Amino acid sequence: MSDIEHTSTGKEARRTTPGRPWTPQEEPRQDALGRYLAAVAAAASARSAQEPEVAPGGEVPQRPVTAAPEPSAGQPAVLRVRDVMQVPAASVPGDMPFLDVAHTLAREQVSAVPVVDADDHVIGVVSESDLLAKAAVMAEPHRHGPVGRMWQRRLYEKSHGDTAATLMTFPPVTVHPAQRVTDAAWTAAHARLKRLPVTDYRGRLVGVVSRRDLLRALIRDDAEIRAEAESLIGRHLLDPHAVQVAVDNGVVTMTGRLDKAVVPELLASVRDIDDVADVVDDIEAI
Repeated sequence: MSDIEHTSTGKEARRTTPGRPWTPQEEPRQDALGRYLAAVAAAASARSAQEPEVAPGGEVPQRPVTAAPEPSAGQPAVLRVRDVMQVPAASVPGDMPFLDVAHTLAREQVSAVPVVDADDHVIGVVSESDLLAKAAVMAEPHRHGPVGRMWQRRLYEKSHGDTAATLMTFPPVTVHPAQRVTDAAWTAAHARLKRLPVTDYRGRLVGVVSRRDLLRALIRDDAEIRAEAESLIGRHLLDPHAVQVAVDNGVVTMTGRLDKAVVPELLASVRDIDDVADVVDDIEAI
């Protein structure tokens, strides 16, 4: 990702950060979030470039989901949803009572679960928000004040349900196991969802993927970045031990003594490594 993308993402994060002191863990978390958003933005840009043209009737032709092609020799493998999804995935039947759904969320320690029919097709998703609305109606059956907007009225009416099927949000937003992780990340960001059911081509539940799973897949940890940087240095220099590499939250610091003629090219090559946020040049040019 380019320095421009990282800079703009960082500025946006600072604008939206609450006016309170950061904890020691906050800055690395904000940096990881910024890198995640940059990856999602790159995926969105690629998607828009590949969007099919709208037909004269106003309909956009749908592309069928097919098995992912195998990478050719010399090309890096593309991460797919199947590589990062959680299996098995917790789910609830449509006729499960409200209290049992609440117990399931608590037991599984998740914020939402897919609702499935008798054939394991995903028909919706029931979340803590749905249950919270139900609990509010149970505590105060009659609302005060005028009727709100349409979505508020729908939420209020839905919250009178007693089963997962009557409380759930539908239609569900799902992803396919063969989809790229970047596309699934775009889907999660666009729909503002923390968890996405993963379904096969018949709509049956095969797993679930969370934003945390996608984040970990999109952003490599510092150890992986350091290993690639050291490998790259080994290909550039006769003596790979002439330069030492340290990585902290995607920032690569390079120290050592080198011929000044090779320093600019080496720094540029390290800066081009995926998920490198910045390169600190502490090399003594000789």
